[in-house]
Amino acid sequence: MTATNTAAAGVRAPLALIGGGVLAMAVLEALNPEYDLIGETISRYVHGTAGWLLPAALLAAGAASAVLTVRLGTGAGRAGRAALAVWTVGILVAALFPADPPGQWGRPSPSELVHGNAAFLAFAALPTAALLLRRALAGWRPGLRTALSILTAASVTATAALAVFLVDVMHGGPSLGPAGAPTLVGLVERLVIAADFGWIALATVAMGSRQEQGRDRRA
Repeated sequence: MTATNTAAAGVRAPLALIGGGVLAMAVLEALNPEYDLIGETISRYVHGTAGWLLPAALLAAGAASAVLTVRLGTGAGRAGRAALAVWTVGILVAALFPADPPGQWGRPSPSELVHGNAAFLAFAALPTAALLLRRALAGWRPGLRTALSILTAASVTATAALAVFLVDVMHGGPSLGPAGAPTLVGLVERLVIAADFGWIALATVAMGSRQEQGRDRRA
C-alpha cells in the first residue's frame, strides 16, 4: 500500500463515524416532527421515536474525535490537543447520560445535570481547540484554510449564542415570558453541532495530509 493510500485509509473510519452521526441526527429529526427544532434542544429527542439514535450519534462523534486527538501528535500543540480531548470526553459522557424529557428545565434529574454540564463543557472546548489548532491544520492542508476559519468562527459565535439562550431558558428569562419572543435555543444548538461536526471532519482530512507528508519524507 502506498503512502497516499495508507493516509486515506487512516481518515476513512473517523469520517465515516462523523457522517454516520450526522445521518443519525437527520433521521431522528425526520422521525420526530412533533418536536420543535427551533425551541427544543436535540438532547430531548432521546425520549422520542428511535431515541437511541441520539446517543449513537454522539458516541460516533466522540470516537472520531478520539482518533483525531490521538493522531494529531505533538506537532499540533499541547493546549489544542488538550481542548480537543475535553470535547471528546464531554461528548462521550453526554451520550451515556440522557437528558430529561421536554419541558423539565426547572427541576433537572442527576442524569440531566451530568448530560447538560458535559455537553456544554464539550461545546466550549471545541471552538477553543479550533482556535488553537487552526495554524497547524492549515499548514498541513492549505486548501482547507478558509473552510477551517469559517467553521471556527461559526463554532465560536454559535456557542456564545447558545450560552445566552441556555441561561435564558434555565432561568425563565424574557424569551419565555408570555409577551416575549420564542427561544431559539434548539436552532442555535443545531448550528453549534453542525459547525463542530464539520470542523472535526475537516481537521481529520488535514490530519491525513500530515500523515501522508510524514510517510513521504521517510520514503
